[in-house]
Amino acid sequence: MIAGKMPASMKFLIRTATMFPRSASSTSSCTSSSSISTGRGFRLLALLGAGATGMLGLSGLAYADEAEHGLQSPSYPWTHNGIFSSYDHTSIRRGHQVFKQVCAACHSMNLIAYRDLIGVAYTEDEVKEIAAEIEVQDGPNDEGEMFSRPGKPSDYFPAPYANEQAARFSNGGAYPPDLSLICKARHNGQNYVFALLTGYREPPAGVSVREGLYYNPYFPGGAIAMPKVINDGGIEFEDGTPASASQMAKDVVSFLTWAAEPEADERKLIGAKWIFVGCLLLFQVGHYKRWKWAPIKSRKLVLDVVN
Repeated sequence: MIAGKMPASMKFLIRTATMFPRSASSTSSCTSSSSISTGRGFRLLALLGAGATGMLGLSGLAYADEAEHGLQSPSYPWTHNGIFSSYDHTSIRRGHQVFKQVCAACHSMNLIAYRDLIGVAYTEDEVKEIAAEIEVQDGPNDEGEMFSRPGKPSDYFPAPYANEQAARFSNGGAYPPDLSLICKARHNGQNYVFALLTGYREPPAGVSVREGLYYNPYFPGGAIAMPKVINDGGIEFEDGTPASASQMAKDVVSFLTWAAEPEADERKLIGAKWIFVGCLLLFQVGHYKRWKWAPIKSRKLVLDVVN
């Protein structure tokens, strides 16, 4: 609460306390029991009114916070969230296809190389074919000049713009963020990204969005410069999966989650191995303890007194 400002509910409570002082019921010994109960009833009603006013004030603050920070995204049952669950690699492959055909027009992924996809979503030969589709500026050559060559698996995903200024100029002043770590850089990561991609709607009554922006309650402020790019039938999946908007959003979020934590499957596997080894050691330690201490705990001491 900002110093110097008092909520309306608190002012109402102070005024109520002034109107109905606690000593009013005991100022005279001649006050009847009926008037005392009436005064208590008024005070109770006043406190209930103050509480209701306070709840209304809190709801207003919650609405203001929602408008400032965005609507809280729901929690979705991602299959890779379990302790012993792994990524859906077919979903990652479809998600890469969505990123390549939809998201890569504006967003970069500077921390991901094509070789990272080997064994995750594609084979080595497929990755070589995908990397060869791009042109990479390399050099200098023996003559000191730069040249272009086909991409290699060791190359990183190309950025759509040469620099930040070019990106802002092409997007009306907005800068599309890099998506390499987007699911770790945002609160409630993957749930937020999925809700954002599928949360576009018409602004409600009384809410105006300026030209060039789009209403999305999950985005802080409610107005986002990115239009709705995930639409039903926007692309055609290689495996024949129906390309609904929710399916495309789910797959691209799976891909972005993997990009943020590509070692998650290996980390979970190592953790499972350590848990298994720890259980074996715990069993052996317990057995050794019982074997070592059983004779000591079960022995019988006899005191033979010699006269």
